[in-house]
Amino acid sequence: MKRTLFFTLTLALFTVIGCTPAQRNPDAIRQDAAKATADAKQDAKAVVQGVEDGLKTKGQVNINNATPDQLEALPGIDAARARRIIAGRPYQSPDDLVKRRLVAKAEYDRIAGQVVAQ
Repeated sequence: MKRTLFFTLTLALFTVIGCTPAQRNPDAIRQDAAKATADAKQDAKAVVQGVEDGLKTKGQVNINNATPDQLEALPGIDAARARRIIAGRPYQSPDDLVKRRLVAKAEYDRIAGQVVAQ
């Protein structure tokens, strides 16, 4: 992530300095460099947020929009149970599966780290 930010800032600096006429005002150059840096910072924050969001749900199944095949890929979930889970939507949290008696607590404990309710 730091490398991406560094390369973005370096590219922005080369663009500002390397592609400008030699007679430019130093204050204008500083303003352009500051704007490019602010833009790069904003872009880097967006990238970081996207990566964090992706890591949070990596390998997890959203029980509110998963297909029957995705649900059946979870340990202990067969076709009939997947249909019941789909019929019970929406869920506020994954442990609603236990509260609504769609899966036993022991079964839920096996899949708890693999499911989310978004």
